[in-house]
Amino acid sequence: MTRTAPALLLALLLASCSSGDAKQEAAAPPPPCEAASFEGASLTHCTAEPGRHTIHMVLGPKGGEPYRSLSQLAVDRPEMSHEVAFAMNGGMFDEKGQPIGYYVEDGNRLHTLNRNEGYGNFHLLPNGVFYGDTGGHWAVRTSEDFAQSVSHRPQFGTQSGPMLVIAGKLHPRIAPDGQSLKLRNGVGVDREGNAHFVISDEPISFGRLARYFRDALDCPNALFLDGSVSSLWDPHMGRVDGGPPLGPLIVVEKRAKGKS
Repeated sequence: MTRTAPALLLALLLASCSSGDAKQEAAAPPPPCEAASFEGASLTHCTAEPGRHTIHMVLGPKGGEPYRSLSQLAVDRPEMSHEVAFAMNGGMFDEKGQPIGYYVEDGNRLHTLNRNEGYGNFHLLPNGVFYGDTGGHWAVRTSEDFAQSVSHRPQFGTQSGPMLVIAGKLHPRIAPDGQSLKLRNGVGVDREGNAHFVISDEPISFGRLARYFRDALDCPNALFLDGSVSSLWDPHMGRVDGGPPLGPLIVVEKRAKGKS
């Protein structure tokens, strides 16, 4: 018996370590992006959670021209940067990739709130602003509500449009299931403060995308980010969408361990 005791002890230690590893794997959080389906449409749904993620707006390298693509953002990430959970284009822009609406990056406002009337999706009023502090307290508001209610400059912000969901109701000028079908992406914030980013994997109507935010994700307010050029970078799945040149980019990073 004395000869087998060390072997038995080693087996018990290995079993204990294996059990601990299994518990750690079981406790690991799920990837931030997942496949989803709504009313027959295929989507990708990514979630940013306060305490686990930080959100940043990125236009280009400091003092440089806009990146114009997620692949360029990926290869140009500065050394010692926090790990990217996912990134998505977000916000209307001109032919040079510069924002044409409210835009704040790292607390610096590069463009004021755009409340002009005009043509196109951005001017399908009300449009809105996605904004907040880097580490949490994220929100989506109509541009008018933002102008009236937000008195301090957020750490990040981007204006786009139209709104998809406003105070729990669909945008009044969006058809329930219109004939315009395109790749589209949007963002909404749920009642728990999580930010939900959704991109369609096939052409989808405004109405269906809006209902997904309202009915499936329970987001009282949601904002259309873009269409046709909608793109996602999901490092976990090795996905980096390409296509036409982009403008402002929303980068969601994994929060460094030990940071509150």
